[in-house]
Order: sequence, then structure tokens, then C-alpha cells
Amino acid sequence: MGLFDDTFESNKPREMTKHEAFAGVLLGASASDGHIADEEVRGLFTVLFRMKMYDNWTDDKMNNTINRLLGIIKREGVDALLNRCAKTLPEDLHQTAFANACDIILADGVVEDEEKEFINRLWKVLGISGDDAKTIAQVMVIKNRG
Repeated sequence: MGLFDDTFESNKPREMTKHEAFAGVLLGASASDGHIADEEVRGLFTVLFRMKMYDNWTDDKMNNTINRLLGIIKREGVDALLNRCAKTLPEDLHQTAFANACDIILADGVVEDEEKEFINRLWKVLGISGDDAKTIAQVMVIKNRG
């Protein structure tokens, strides 16, 4: 134990909520190529504020959550965020998160290799079958054409 371990408790990771986990998956999708495009950020906020589970969230609460998640990405990386989110996210939201992550990645019209790798990791870490993941991804490609 270090001298300051009990003094700086903010360094200890706290449990993530399902709201943070869902937003974290989408933010991870946005950041998977090393940068977050404006279209991806707009898509992220649009998706989150449309969902019933975020009905009572204020802009400040959402901004604070996104900033906390960005801090995890900066300190630990996208993969670490993804793993933490997958542990917390309820199973009934796995396919929903996957579909929305695909949608966000497709928002800027370009799917880079890093984004493809993220989607491949995501369906595995969420335990979605390969067939279901492929179907969801195909539907999101169709949705984002044009």
C-alpha cells in the first residue's frame, strides 16, 4: 500500500452503471479509430437522448458521464473501457449496444480497419452470436447508405 492510497480515493475505479456502460460502448465505437468525428458525437448524443433509460438525464449529467468515460479512454485505452462496459451492461442491452455502435461507426461514411477490429471485439466481448452480429451489421450498413 502506498503512502497516499487512502488519501486519494478518487483514483480507485468505482462501479459503472448500466447507463455509463451503454454510453461507454458507443463512445468506444466513436474513439476506436483514434479520433472522434463530429458526426459520431452527434450520433452518440442523439442515440442516448432518444432512449428511455436516459429520459431523466440532464445535459450536465450526460456531459459529466461522457467526460468520465473519455478519462478512462485516455488513461487505459478503448479496449479497457470496452471490457469494463461489457462486464456491467445487462445482457438485454447487448444487441442494442452493438447495433448502435455499428451505426455510430458508419455515421461518417468511412469504416477504417481499427473500427472493423473494434466491432469484431465488441460482438465477442458481448457474447453475441456471429450470425446475429453479421445480421445487425448488415442492417446498419443498409440504414446508413446514401
